[in-house]
Amino acid sequence: MSTKLQSDPDRLFPVDSETRAIARRLYERVADSPIISPHGHVDPRLILDNEAFPDPAELLIRYDHYVTRLIHAAGVPLYELGVPDRTGENPTAAARDAWRRFCENWHLFAGTASGYWLRHEFTELFGITEHPNADNADRLFDQITAVLATPAFRPRALFERFGIEVLATTDDPMDDLAAHKALAEDTSFSGRVLPTFRPDVYLNPAAPAFVQSVEKLTQWNGTPVDDFRGYLDALAGRRRYFIEHGAVSADHGVLQPLTVDMDESEAASLYARAVRGELSDREAAVFQGHMLLQSARMSVEDGIVMTVHPGVYRNHSSETFERFGPDTGHDIPVSTNYVDALRPVLEKYGNVPDFHLVLFSVDETSYSREIAPLAGFYQSLYIGAPWWFLDAPDAVLRFRSAVTETAGFYRSSGFIDDTRAFLSIPARHDMSRRLDAAFLARYVSEGRFEEEVAAQIAVDLVETMPRKVFKL
Repeated sequence: MSTKLQSDPDRLFPVDSETRAIARRLYERVADSPIISPHGHVDPRLILDNEAFPDPAELLIRYDHYVTRLIHAAGVPLYELGVPDRTGENPTAAARDAWRRFCENWHLFAGTASGYWLRHEFTELFGITEHPNADNADRLFDQITAVLATPAFRPRALFERFGIEVLATTDDPMDDLAAHKALAEDTSFSGRVLPTFRPDVYLNPAAPAFVQSVEKLTQWNGTPVDDFRGYLDALAGRRRYFIEHGAVSADHGVLQPLTVDMDESEAASLYARAVRGELSDREAAVFQGHMLLQSARMSVEDGIVMTVHPGVYRNHSSETFERFGPDTGHDIPVSTNYVDALRPVLEKYGNVPDFHLVLFSVDETSYSREIAPLAGFYQSLYIGAPWWFLDAPDAVLRFRSAVTETAGFYRSSGFIDDTRAFLSIPARHDMSRRLDAAFLARYVSEGRFEEEVAAQIAVDLVETMPRKVFKL
């Protein structure tokens, strides 16, 4: 069997030749369009400092939980993949050793989304033409390391090469945003790197760092920590600070998208008890639900787009969290309810013209049953792209099938890459463009609309809709 690693120019297109030809033409309309990335997790200091990437393991393995989780499931400890063990019980593997472990387990990624993206990176960026394995691990490590040392692989050069127009980061509300300010003032850099307001720990009394975070927030505002009105004003103030530094959206990661409407005195009472650590789990969920509604109110007032990423049980493995920290591969999807949970916020703001609420899901059953019908009525609501466990080729096609008949193409946000892995950004966006071309080509072949209509939709999904939804 051949071991040649290839990048098929017609990958992800339909099998039958006639539909494939249509998909190819549609894809060509958007293949070189700029990348708009309105939600992701790349550190802005990566672009600011513009230093060479240190090594293949640090770049492609260490921070990519899509990669580490699957190898861990095969019995390889995370510290052998370069993830530091915070207990100090085990030494962190050297970069070359971590890379060897990855190459030995390359076969695990066949058919996975991460395997698809890595193939794209290997073939398109590094010129690798053989499948990684135990025998060639060292040679591939040296080949990639040599490429990373060249000026063409500095982050800013890649930013331009990738055609990134906008890159949004994810930031703590109390971040000083110094990196964003420096990038905005740097006349040698023409790209847009925008902060995103991520207030989860400040809104959820069940979060371990809630009290400490709120103390820092209210101290910045000069109000007592138990003053609910001061707390709300401080959140609004930090949002204004983010807007001044280019932010266009606030992102909310919640277990369930619960929204709760209550009067201020009731909310203030819950808040005062929350900062004393006195709330039950149920009361903490109710307060967080009220703060999600308050966040929507603030978005109506200041214009920030509100995105909600629910349905993930964070840090499912307590032992792994204690030893290796968050974002190490054990965030697991749960079923999610939107219709009842979001009714309070949609009753108040669902048809406010300038309010944009983008709903994401990792619960596929919710797309056709809840999210698409909601977005097909409420003016403020948009359907977020598949993410985390659903940003894989087959799942993306299922997503399009689930939402299109109810909400069409123009109630969606456009693609988001939601990644920390900078080099995977073009692979992910290219994948999305190919899949949309494939989906649209089927509709053309079935006579649902003409190819020129499909071509316009393809362009709008890549360029028009993300700019509109995220107010870019």
